[in-house]
Amino acid sequence: MAHQAVDLGHVKQAVGLAAASMERKRYALAGPREKALLSVVQARSLASAGRKKDALGALLRAEDDLASAGAGDDEPQRVWFFSEASLAHETACTLRDLGDLSASQSEFRRSVRTREASTFSRTHSVTLGYLGAVQARQGQVEAACATWSRALNSMEGVNSGRARETVITMRRALSPFRNRDVGVVKELDNRAGTMLARVT
Repeated sequence: MAHQAVDLGHVKQAVGLAAASMERKRYALAGPREKALLSVVQARSLASAGRKKDALGALLRAEDDLASAGAGDDEPQRVWFFSEASLAHETACTLRDLGDLSASQSEFRRSVRTREASTFSRTHSVTLGYLGAVQARQGQVEAACATWSRALNSMEGVNSGRARETVITMRRALSPFRNRDVGVVKELDNRAGTMLARVT
């Protein structure tokens, strides 16, 4: 719920829900993988509230928690997916929201590098979309286009609202370049428009 509240822009609710997940032995009794997930969601909520120091502290705690997780841990089924790639993705989002685009880019790259793309194709494509957006915000237009092209490749066969939103964001970021006769931008924008018609 805290994660959804962050995505919907409900900052106060996100901070409150994330704090509640850390209280009353909830965090203390959790396994390391679940602790990492709880901590990184708290980091995201704190970043959305502009609480940089607290958010960075929560990120460090999440890294430590995940580092102590082992293959044989008795973790609940609901956190089986949470891995280095997941932590890197959420860390990148947190850093992006705090305005550290360079560090965010590095973490998105780590997420892309460590994720099993065939198993998590939707998340992989969204991560590539976010990486492209961060590159574009830093003025790295050609790199962003190359990354977004990979994102579109990964979206083949994916039907997801988050993937659709990623394509919309991509096209929005490309709009200032549409009339500059940049071939790679035009080609990518056309592909994105076609994909948008298919992704639901």
